[in-house]
This record gives sequence, C-alpha cells and structure tokens, in this order.
Amino acid sequence: MPYQAERSCAYRTEAECPETPARAGSFQTGHGPVLTPAFMPVGTQGTVKGITPVQLREICPQVILGNTYHLGLRPGDELVARLGGLHRFMGWDGPILTDSGGFQVFSLASLRKMNEEGVTFQSHIDGSPQFLSPERSLEIQRNLGSDICMALDECPPGQLERSKLEISMARTTRWLARSRAVPLQDYQALFAINQGGTHLDLRRRHLAEALELDARTPFQGFAVGGLSVGEPKPEMNALLAEFVRELPADRPRYLMGVGTPEDLIFGIEHGVDLFDCVLPSREARHGRALTSRGRLNLKNARHRDADRPLDPVCGCYTCATFSRAYLHHLFRCGELLGFTLNTIHNLSYTVGLTRAARQALLENRFPAFAQSTRAGWLTEEP
Repeated sequence: MPYQAERSCAYRTEAECPETPARAGSFQTGHGPVLTPAFMPVGTQGTVKGITPVQLREICPQVILGNTYHLGLRPGDELVARLGGLHRFMGWDGPILTDSGGFQVFSLASLRKMNEEGVTFQSHIDGSPQFLSPERSLEIQRNLGSDICMALDECPPGQLERSKLEISMARTTRWLARSRAVPLQDYQALFAINQGGTHLDLRRRHLAEALELDARTPFQGFAVGGLSVGEPKPEMNALLAEFVRELPADRPRYLMGVGTPEDLIFGIEHGVDLFDCVLPSREARHGRALTSRGRLNLKNARHRDADRPLDPVCGCYTCATFSRAYLHHLFRCGELLGFTLNTIHNLSYTVGLTRAARQALLENRFPAFAQSTRAGWLTEEP
C-alpha cells in the first residue's frame, strides 16, 4: 500500500520568533519525538565516525542519519533487515533518517548512466554494476527500518545551466510520484526533496508540483536539496532567505547537507527545522575544533602547553576532562583518541547550538541569541 500520512504525527509549532521566520517545534517518529531546530549527526555506514553509540547518546542528538547508498551496497539492506533493522544493527534506539542515495550516486559522474527508470552505476567498492531507482531506494530504506525515508531525487551540481536544471527537476518530480506507490513499514515517514538550484522561480515551481501530490496524500516533511554543491554561499543564502518560509508550515523543513555553525544560525533564522552535515566530525578528525569563540586548529604549536579546555563554556566530556595541550599532543602523535575526543566536542557543540537556539525561541529571545553567538565567532582564535 502507498505511504500513509497518519503513520507519524504532524509537526507542531511551539514557538515563533516575532522578528524572523525562526520557529521551535516537535514531531513524532516511530522511535520517539523530535524537538526542533535540530542538527542531525551523519552516520554514513551505520556509525558516526570516531565515537560509540554510548558517547553519541550522551550528546543527545534528536536524529541521526544512515546512508542508503552505502548500506545498500555493504553490508546489504536484506542482511540488515534479517538482523533486526538498522536500529538494532548499530545499537541506536533513537530516530534515524536515511537519505535516498541520490547525492552519492550522482556524485559518481563518469561511473553512472541515467535514464527515466533510474541510475545504473559502478560500485565504488568492487566496480560491480548496480541500479538505483525510486522504488529500489525506498525498498532499501524499508529494509533498513529508518523512521524517516527520503524520496530519490536527481541532485544536480551547482551552477548547472538553467535548461538542464529544469530537465533534472522534472525528472525528480516524476520520481517523486513513483515513490508514493512504494509500501513502507507502518511507522516510516516519507519526505519529499525540493530541487531548483538557486533559481527562486524554479524552486517555487518544483514545490507546487510536490504540493499537487501532497494534496492527495500528504508527505510527512519537505527537504531542500541541491545546495552547498558548488554554488556561491551568498546565492545559497539569498535563496534560503526567500524560499524556506514558503514550505508548508505544518511539516518539518529540512535543509540537506548544510551544517557549519554559521549556516545553522542563518538557516534557523529563516525557518529551517532540521540540518545534517559531515563537517563537525570531519573537521574533528583533522584536528579542527568548533567553539563558541570560533574555530581553532589543535595542531598549532600555540596549543602545546595550553592548560585550558577547547571551549570554556562547553560541558562535554572532552572539555570537562582534558586540556588543549593534551589534545594537541594526541594529534601530533597521530593517536586515535584525539579523533574521538574532538568528535565528541564538535558534535556536542553543533547539537548544542541548535538546542540553545530552540531554548532561545521558547524564551522569546532568539534575535539576541543569534547576535551574541555571531559576535563570539568574530573574536580572535581563542
């Protein structure tokens, strides 16, 4: 049977900023409620790189991500299903969102061929031929058992010429219509992905096409895809400032693949509810820390004898226990513990930033919060 909207509760707005489109809200999933705004750590292959589920649970993210493309190839979605689903497989009992695999497949460029049915591509693991269609993407996600499933879209590169972008966008709409007929598990929700590059009129057209489908059976959420893929940041921000508020107000609004601290505050300011990005954990593995006073590079010699935490206002395990000098030592020695401790901090900071933004919204002080947060980043490296 096709997707049923009643599988999950509708989005509930709990607070709105009187000066901006920013809002705080909540919605229900099969594995618990989600309080927004929220940053979702990326667990590409069934793990958030560098930390254990226990350490991740202490950070308290609302949702984590799994990757349909990678998990479908290895270990295989049917194996995960036989072993009890992705929640049991990776030891995580909270909400999980799985992406459609579209971004990964379309980033393969020379290794893929696309037609109306779907995409044929070579596995990055062994070069074997693979096929991904809207139906197959959701079949993988059904087997994984995620709480939120994403419909397969064609994710075009930034700055693609308008005529080609329109062709790509139309295909995504047709694939979205096909996705509606795929049976999911009772608790699973389906999000639609909006495309159109940085062209506001194309974004609006694509949204109108999705809303025609939505009028018959509502989607549980709407995502903005195809940004932060090579276009200039000012163009992305200009599009978001105009477009996000036009997405349905009674569903979660998800900005895909965007997650620097600056992007989070800007997105929340303009009505985004959910974010994901690999940046916090990837930066952590390279020795770069995100703090309330800006970014710092732990490999710099200036931290060699610094007997103070990464961030004096952060309460994470790393900041409460270890000095910058110790973390500098770990990275200079190539010790894996450095990756783990810095990942704990970066994710704690990023998840905590959206949590603090939510609290500011609930207390009707969001503009002041955003201003003070930005002011902290403008100081010299701490």
